[in-house]
Amino acid sequence: MPDKVCKAFKKCGGCQLAMSYDEQLRYKNQKAKRLLSQFGRVGEIIPADEPCHYRNKVQTVYKTARSGDIVSGVFRSSDKGMTVTDDCMLEDKRASEVIKVIKPLLGSFRINPYNPKTGKGVLRHTLIRTASEGVMVTLVVNKPAVPQAKRFAEALVKKCPFVTSVVLNVNPSGLELTLGRQSKPLVGQAYVEDELLGCVFRISPSAFYQVNSAQTKKLYELAVKTAQIEQGSRLIDAYCGTGTIGIICEKHGAEVEGCEINKEAVKDARMNAKLNSCKNIAFYAEDAGSFMKKLAEDKEQIDIVMMDPPRAGASRAFLEAIGELKPKRVVYVSCGIDTLARDLRVLKKLGYKADTIQPVDLFPHTTGIETVVGLKAIT
Repeated sequence: MPDKVCKAFKKCGGCQLAMSYDEQLRYKNQKAKRLLSQFGRVGEIIPADEPCHYRNKVQTVYKTARSGDIVSGVFRSSDKGMTVTDDCMLEDKRASEVIKVIKPLLGSFRINPYNPKTGKGVLRHTLIRTASEGVMVTLVVNKPAVPQAKRFAEALVKKCPFVTSVVLNVNPSGLELTLGRQSKPLVGQAYVEDELLGCVFRISPSAFYQVNSAQTKKLYELAVKTAQIEQGSRLIDAYCGTGTIGIICEKHGAEVEGCEINKEAVKDARMNAKLNSCKNIAFYAEDAGSFMKKLAEDKEQIDIVMMDPPRAGASRAFLEAIGELKPKRVVYVSCGIDTLARDLRVLKKLGYKADTIQPVDLFPHTTGIETVVGLKAIT
């Protein structure tokens, strides 16, 4: 495991921990135990087999240097600047290879990077998604008509044969690193597919998908095991995103209902369910708290609630609905350990006790800690 610190560490902001990987694990273990041991025994964090080059989602910005060459790097949200680098220790190596090819091709096809100060140029950024079944490159531009875009995409695929699709996304707004609503494939389809725990998931440019595929397998295996699914268990997949956990749970015998406020994500979830021939699953475009409240009002019988909320944690309405529904088990998959501790305090008051608290290192070199907590109803 490499212990050297990235040369762009102080400038970029993508990594927050300037220490060896063993030291990172000790730091995260200590933090997890400090915040969560009040709820039960906290397991030792599950490390990454490969703590570098794990990111399957890579967003890159470009600019024209004084020399006239096009350079690439990382957007800094702190000051809206750019850190020039072509050797990121977090990015999938396939993505880094694509970026190195893109830069000279942009010049060859006269597709200039967008300059926010002058308003000139076309390319806002690229979004590269790497998966088990290929690589998708999304060119985010500020206008729909980009001369030679098709030829550029074909030249990119010729130089990088592992690229399975190139997509043009039009975002006329000035919001950095965002996608517009209009996308069209230039080569291949407007998605890439990834195999995960025996299921196939179709990932569109805007879809949410965990950024560390290898560690996600460990995370989801743990979440499914913690759920203690029996054949026919009625399971709610709350904050379901594109349906990944819910679909895997359905394959383990659960009857699943997923809810997610993002309508585009729900469309992806329904498509993924169809792709995996799921028969006992349904997804609803609703706020998780409102969805759970309706179930509680109807006195529905729920066996398991699988919840994977955003970093801000679950809403109070959602947690109170759990208290009314009283499922036998709750599995909380958290990407924000501070809000997890806050929500566990509420669930404890509602009559739940944690029997599994397991951190997983999904984001090496950052302060992020993913955690799976299993809770059982005791009152």
